[in-house]
Amino acid sequence: MKRALPVLAILTFLLFLSTQVRAEKSYKLSMLPRYSPGEINKRITPLAKLLSKVLHVTVEPTIVMNFDQYTKHLNKGDIQIGYENPYIYVLVSGAHEVLAMAVKGKSGDKFRGIIITKRGSNIKDLADLKGKRIAIVSRTSAGGYLSQKLTLMKNGIDLEKDCNVFAVTNNKQENVIISVFIGEADAGFIRESALSRAAIFVPPSQIVVINRSAWLPNWALSVSRSFSKKQKEAIQKVLLSLKKDGPVLKALKIDSFKLATDSDYNSVRKAAGMLP
Repeated sequence: MKRALPVLAILTFLLFLSTQVRAEKSYKLSMLPRYSPGEINKRITPLAKLLSKVLHVTVEPTIVMNFDQYTKHLNKGDIQIGYENPYIYVLVSGAHEVLAMAVKGKSGDKFRGIIITKRGSNIKDLADLKGKRIAIVSRTSAGGYLSQKLTLMKNGIDLEKDCNVFAVTNNKQENVIISVFIGEADAGFIRESALSRAAIFVPPSQIVVINRSAWLPNWALSVSRSFSKKQKEAIQKVLLSLKKDGPVLKALKIDSFKLATDSDYNSVRKAAGMLP
């Protein structure tokens, strides 16, 4: 009986170690919370299952509640695999490395924002925006702020100094459209693809596009820089081989992934004032 106790202790210790190894070998995958938690879970779960097979570890779909929380978790290393817009990517690129870029629709590996006003407005061109009240999605939105900011910079307009900018409630594209329609804002910044949803919220004939703004690189699939070269190459290989009609891309609602490097996002850094 006395001999059985040390054996039991050893077995218990080994079981503890194996549990710890399994815990350390699990990774978290998340997506920037542009959509509802339920929608994001639907979008990333097939990818999590695929990467679990590729990496031979558990990859857990993880939901965060807002952009700031998402950024902090990636920078702290709490989330090891991320899928985010280009601006958030450059904010986390010290901790994360892009492996692939999303490709979708006619614009492919890029997207842009637009500037809208209400029909009948006296704002006809970019110069007319000076001194006006402008609704944006948020200052971390690529298509609802950064694209337009870059265009205005190129036209000699300092958005934050020359205009009165405010972020709408809940950082929703549709709230920008509504804000412009009801006169709360003189103009609004939204992603180009969001315009098609305007009819859900306001009479579409009442919204006018005065500018289609600068193109930005599409969303980034990034991983922790602590991942080994072998892990990164394995993930890249499977992402680039995905079929358009397969479960992963259909869930993410994109056509494909293409190879991407950190420097592909330098135009975003320039717009954000991170590069001259």
